[in-house]
Order: sequence, then structure tokens, then C-alpha cells
Amino acid sequence: MILKFLMMAVFIAITVYIGFYARKSTRDVDGFVLGGRKVGPWLSAFAYGTSYFSAVVFIGFAGQFGWKYGMSAIWIGLGNAFLGSLLAWYVLGARTRAMTHHLRAQTMPEFFGARFSSPYLRIASAMIIFIFLIPYTASVYNGLSRLFDMAFGVPYEWCVISMAVLTCAYVVLGGYMATALNDTVQGAVMLFGIVAVIVAVLLGHGGFTQAMISLSQVTNDTPGTAGMQGAFVSIFGPDPLNLVCVFVLTSLGTWGLPQMVQKFYAIKSTDSIKRGAVISTLFALVVAGGSYFLGGFGRLVADKVAMTPAHTPIYDSVIPTMLADMPDLLIGLTVVLVLSASMSTLSALVLTSSSTLTLDLLKGNFIREMNVKAQIVSIRLLIVLFVLISTVIALVQYTSKVTFIAQLMSISWGALAGSFLAPFLYGLYWKRTTAASVWACFIFAVGLVCADMLWGFIGSPIHSGVLAMLAGLAIVPGVSLLTPRPDAEKTDALFRESYLNLHDSRIDAD
Repeated sequence: MILKFLMMAVFIAITVYIGFYARKSTRDVDGFVLGGRKVGPWLSAFAYGTSYFSAVVFIGFAGQFGWKYGMSAIWIGLGNAFLGSLLAWYVLGARTRAMTHHLRAQTMPEFFGARFSSPYLRIASAMIIFIFLIPYTASVYNGLSRLFDMAFGVPYEWCVISMAVLTCAYVVLGGYMATALNDTVQGAVMLFGIVAVIVAVLLGHGGFTQAMISLSQVTNDTPGTAGMQGAFVSIFGPDPLNLVCVFVLTSLGTWGLPQMVQKFYAIKSTDSIKRGAVISTLFALVVAGGSYFLGGFGRLVADKVAMTPAHTPIYDSVIPTMLADMPDLLIGLTVVLVLSASMSTLSALVLTSSSTLTLDLLKGNFIREMNVKAQIVSIRLLIVLFVLISTVIALVQYTSKVTFIAQLMSISWGALAGSFLAPFLYGLYWKRTTAASVWACFIFAVGLVCADMLWGFIGSPIHSGVLAMLAGLAIVPGVSLLTPRPDAEKTDALFRESYLNLHDSRIDAD
């Protein structure tokens, strides 16, 4: 126990120190929100990866989908690496940096407002972010509860409050740069921790070959394919259709998440984007691929996993149950690993929410005159407020009917990615994209996800989120072709000036 607490103390000390160290970068809004747009490839790649993968993935998704799909869940990790990381960097990275730099956009709503000459689009997108990032933020806490209880016997409430206070402290102190620096430290812990945990779990089950043999003998209970032999070691698992839906939501969805796309705003050069893409992909392969690989063996501890009254597994308990018998050193490392993953995601979410609300809703709408100092103060106060709100929701949700991490996250991802993915992608590449098509995509995605959340006519938030994203890719070009063409002269000038120096690595934020 002393060893575990010592590891936690060192981690907390480093985190707070980085917050104080990064204060020098918060003198203006651009520095606080984007690190002055001079963040290098390593910091940007780790910031992207650690914002992507939190306890939601390691505890929630890996536990739930590893249990359901077995070894085929690794496809989700591969999708996160190659579609959610590598392709996202190459398709969105350079163009996002070029256009947002030209438009002087610091947030995604600011991009929509400037790109489509619509202040109302800016307000609407800010409201969507404000509403749907909060449940996502709350879901980040949940993966810690059972793990901390297993490792320290610490009640969930104290675990949530402690993480909230610590994250709030370093983000308020150092802004984006503190987040990026801490993400790099936390990312290194995640890389080492994932590998160590996988090795320990496999050794505890007789090695990789024996673990695979044992898993192949587990009886399949998936409706529709019950009785299939070796389902959990097969290439596509017992439920390929739902596997594809999770693959799409968690991989393609990142293209429309504001806290992810914002990493491209801040990177310092085109060359940095090329290097960052490779680093980010390798990070995702280890962390996401490793998490789902580990979760695939979850049924080997089926006799120990906590069950609901209906005799279905409590998915959030699968991974902690697998780790319970490991040596204290590895348990301590795992706790720091999951805490790192959760804090990095939480910091990205609250910084995105607070900067969006300040710059896109309060400034110019509710507060006409807002100087730089007032904007930074507002962002800092809103960081505290968002952390407080998400903490309260997490505590209330803990005793509510929403029992699994994946539910909250899937609802948020579906609404955000469904609303923003298509308008943002087409807005970067297609001059013909109209403001009306963006409105149509916003209304359809939010309406679909909310209707399914209330009435459940689609079946799950994962399915509604995937439908919202894919439909948006058809709605935006369809509505754009049916509505008046944007001002050609203005649009041509925007694309020409934005991409004039797209491939010039010497161009930076100055």
C-alpha cells in the first residue's frame, strides 16, 4: 500500500509542477487555448492520443467490447490507430491548420462562423459542444471507481473529487501547454503500463497460447450465434455487425470531435503534422490495440466478474477483476495509467468547453467588450465550473440507471461527431459547401441522437451515432447542391490564401 501511495504522490507532484511551469504560456488567449500555435509534433501527438484514450477506453470499452467480441475487438483498436489517428492527421491536419490560421479561428464554432459567414452557426455549434461535452466529461470519471476501490479501497466519491481538483489545478494554471506537457508524461506512463499489464495478465493465465486455448473453449452466449464454437478467438467474433458499428463510431468519430481537431490548430508547422501523424498512430496501436487485446480475454475471469440482478456482467468490472491478483507494483502502475488516461482526456474536454463558451457565446453576444485579461479569467472560471458540473453528474450517474460508461460516451460522440464531422470535412475541401447544409446536418444529428436517447427506436446510442455521422456525409453535399451557391469570389479567395503556403514548412503562427 505504501508503494502504491508513493507512486501516486510522485505522479501528482509532477503534474502540479508542470502546471506552474507552463504559466508563462498563458499571457494571451491564443497562448492559453492553443499554446501560441507553436506546439511540436511529439507534444501534439501525445496530446491527441491521450485525449483520445481515457478510462472510457481502458476500463469501459475494452471491458464491454472485449467481453462481447473476444479477440475480434482488436479491430476496434486498429481502427482507432489507422482511421482515427493516421488518416485523420493526413486528411485533416494540414488543411485544418492552414484554414484556421488564416481565419484566426481558435475554436471549432469560430471556424464554422468564419468559414460560412454565419454568427448563428457559431452560436449553435457552441451550444452543441457545451451540452454534449458535459456527459462525455462525466463518463471519464467512471472508469476509476472500481479500479481505485480494488487498489486502495477508496470510495468512488473521493476518487472523483480528487481527480477533478488535480486536473482543474494544472489546467487553470497552465492552459493548453500544461495540458500538452502533462499529456506527454501521462502518455509515456500509458505506453509502459499497457505493455506491462498485458504481459502480467497473460502470464497469469499460462501464457499467450494457453490463454487463447482457454478462450476458444468458452461457450458463446451471443443471441443469434449462441453455440458457435471458438467464437471469441475468431477473426470477426460472434457479432460482426455491431463490431463494425463500434469500429466506425470510435474511429471515424474523432474527425468531428472539437477537442481532437483542436490539436491541429495548435501544431506549429506542416512538417510537424507529418511526424505527429506517425507518432500518434504508433501510440494508438499500443494503447488502443493493447486495451482491446487485454479486454478480449475478459471471459477468462467470468466466474469472478460482478453481475447485475439479471445475471449480465457489469462490464466496468471486467478489467479491474482481471488486474486484481497482480503484484502491488503493477496494480500501482495500472492505477497511475488509468488516472493518466482519464486526466488527459478530462483536461482536453474542459479546456475545449470553457474556451468555446467564452469565445463563441459570451464574447460579443452577452459581453460586448471583453479584453484579453477578461477572456482568460472567464476561461479559467469556466474550467472550474465545467469540472464541478461534470463531477456532480458523475456522482449522480453512479447511482442512476445509466450503468455503463459506454452509454454516456456514445451519446456524446454521436451528437458531436454527427453534427460536426461532415460540415468540417467538406468545409475544408469543398468550396460549394453552404451554411444551409451545415444547419441541416446539425439539426439531423442532434435530433436523431436525442430522439433515440428518449425513445430508443434505433436500439443503442452507438447505432444512432454511426447513422448520424454517415448520414451527414450525404446530407451536406445534397443540401449544398440544392441551395444557393456561396459567394464564389469570397470563397475562392479564402481557399487560395489559406493554402498558398500549405506545404511551406517555414510558415508558423507568426
